[in-house]
Amino acid sequence: MGDKPIWEQIGSSFIQHYYQLFDNDRTQLGAIYIDVSCLTWEGQQFQGKAAIVEKLSSLPFQKIKHSITSQDHQPTPDSCILSMVVGQLKADEDPIMGFHQMFLLKNINDAWVCTNDMFRLALHNFG
Repeated sequence: MGDKPIWEQIGSSFIQHYYQLFDNDRTQLGAIYIDVSCLTWEGQQFQGKAAIVEKLSSLPFQKIKHSITSQDHQPTPDSCILSMVVGQLKADEDPIMGFHQMFLLKNINDAWVCTNDMFRLALHNFG
């Protein structure tokens, strides 16, 4: 098998860029969303670039580091890319926690943007 399919290359590059921005300066994440983008963060819904950046910028921690365990990417019939990420994160002095995140990427004017983003911590309630 030669090179990875183009959708995997684009998806992997996007994921690397996204978490680099998130870990270093969340306020810069607005560059990857558009005005019709949707974010579901732990069940809360946000729509539009401004609302999404406001939510991500207001998360209650000063520093964060993501570590990606695995990522999968698929092409969609309408020429988008669906990406799923599983990993761990460490925020401030909190314990390390698992997370899952999915992105739908669309090429608009020769730039890949995130139209849909869903995030959940991997917390389990066995009670």
